[in-house]
Amino acid sequence: MRTEVTTRPQYARIGKHIPSAFSVFGAHHALRMDLHSYSRPDHVAVTHLALDLELDFARREVRGVVRLDLARPDQAGKAGEAYLTLDTRGLVIEAVSGSDGTPRVYAIAPDAQASSPQSLGQALRISLAPEDQAVRVRWRTTSEADALQWLEPAQTAGGGAPFLYTQGQAILTRTWIPLQDSPGVRTTWEARVLAPAGMEVVMSAERRWRAADGAFCFAMTRAVPSYLIALAAGRLVFQELGPRCGVWAEPETLALAASEFVDTEAMIAAAEQLFGAYRWGRYDLLVLPPSFPFGGMENPCLTFATPTILAGDKSLVSLVAHELAHSWSGNLVTNATWRDFWLNEGFTVYFEHRVMEAVYGLERAQMERALSKTDLLREMRAMEARDTVLYIDLEGRHPDDGFSLVPYVKGCLFLMRLEELVGRARFDVFLRDWFDGHAFTSVTTAVLLQELRTKLLTPEEATQVDFAAWIEGSGLPVDAPDPRSDAFRGVERQVAVLRQAGPASVSQLSVSGWTTHHWLHFLETMEPALTIPWMEALESRFRLTATGNSEILALWLRLGVAQGWGAVDGPLEAFLMQVGRRKFLKPLYAELARTPAGKQRALALYHRARSRYHAVSTATLDELLGYTVQAAVK
Repeated sequence: MRTEVTTRPQYARIGKHIPSAFSVFGAHHALRMDLHSYSRPDHVAVTHLALDLELDFARREVRGVVRLDLARPDQAGKAGEAYLTLDTRGLVIEAVSGSDGTPRVYAIAPDAQASSPQSLGQALRISLAPEDQAVRVRWRTTSEADALQWLEPAQTAGGGAPFLYTQGQAILTRTWIPLQDSPGVRTTWEARVLAPAGMEVVMSAERRWRAADGAFCFAMTRAVPSYLIALAAGRLVFQELGPRCGVWAEPETLALAASEFVDTEAMIAAAEQLFGAYRWGRYDLLVLPPSFPFGGMENPCLTFATPTILAGDKSLVSLVAHELAHSWSGNLVTNATWRDFWLNEGFTVYFEHRVMEAVYGLERAQMERALSKTDLLREMRAMEARDTVLYIDLEGRHPDDGFSLVPYVKGCLFLMRLEELVGRARFDVFLRDWFDGHAFTSVTTAVLLQELRTKLLTPEEATQVDFAAWIEGSGLPVDAPDPRSDAFRGVERQVAVLRQAGPASVSQLSVSGWTTHHWLHFLETMEPALTIPWMEALESRFRLTATGNSEILALWLRLGVAQGWGAVDGPLEAFLMQVGRRKFLKPLYAELARTPAGKQRALALYHRARSRYHAVSTATLDELLGYTVQAAVK
């Protein structure tokens, strides 16, 4: 039986006449407009998943059976065959049965992009009987399960046991579970997970019980998009941080993590004061091994976090504020398609800064706002204009092509512009209403634009915002806010004196009271004047290659590579062999690859380190470096 893959309609553009877009888009309409999913939830929609999983570390394989409960709008007065369409990639489907337990006919459509890293996978099309209100699918994963990162003991902090974690965003959940893998489809779910003896299993849900056979049992009773289903297993221990929050980590990491995250309960309270009740029960954190490709992932009830934020002084915990903020913007109210991704991240960066301001004060929040805009401007200088658009066109592209600082920081600056226009008090009322009014739904950009005009802005105020420039325009509009920090002005004055006096004057640099933010701003301000003598003087006094702060170290290594300074070669290699966070890897490898000799060195280093990185990072770096085994070893 052949399966037809439905061609997706192209998105309508949001043009200068913003109101015309309102009739085109809507949360329900978005369900059948996701370019990155084969599923057709407008025909048959999955409403609940019941997973029974077994983790096989020896074979690096997840085996499972899932019951998918269905909503059947196809039954409303329609005759003929009915189908459930699921997203898969690289899964081995072993059996499919209907509500009565008897087999159902199914077909797997060939992947038109099978040889491409941009692959969307395969459509699993299941023929339904009229009485089917659920189906069961038995499957196992393969080496194509890019969501799964299997780690050898040597890749963990303790070195004594293997480790597994998943990363589903944007469209990787389909590589380990057959389901409707679209942010516009929300389901509740439960899971029973059997793991090897001695393993602790955690998931992005409430833990319910341990079964008689040792299986771990979980339930998520609030409907979430598929990319938020997450699992980790390894040698893990737990420490409470407050009445509803705590941290999971390997034993060797736990004490530092607990100390670093001690303010988590205060962050939750501050977030609730701003934008309403926290609706997910617990807020725990899981510190993963360093191969994790992101700073953090906002999996409900259990944020996954990189150990690179454990600086020892709480200077990098804005990441915790960011992932916590996703409990409202992203998890509670979700982008309906990946083109609307800025609705998740722009709101979250804005919310993160507000939480940091409430807990740590205005000056720290202002430093972080200023640094984020500086980073955005630097990144946009190297980007194609089309990729600096908030409402990015992803026709024929992978969702990861839209992952940059643009949805995060440009999106935040758009919201800051609105706050400047109407005042914080009015804007806060609007945001609380946004989260309450759209709780547990997936929304589009057009829905937000409509509500800005009908619920926030007066007609006169609406004329003062160039929506087309912000939403569809490239770069930053002329009215973009320009956050400033008084603390940074003091750094800039010292830089001016240093540059006049020369490298020997580094001994006079006053760094008392400096935080990570001061150091980052100092190095970025010094960058145009840095030479090897400058770097040698700074290294001699401050030993920056030995810092335990990953943000400062990654920047210092990049500056050293740019200067061709051999003193960073050893620390650079050690960093690239250990850390898998894409934020750090991409600029370091890109800097190495600027010269022919540097590119060959980058390829050689990457060839050695590649197996230690998650597929999210390798997809980016393979393309950046033009990686093949032959290119790396020649």
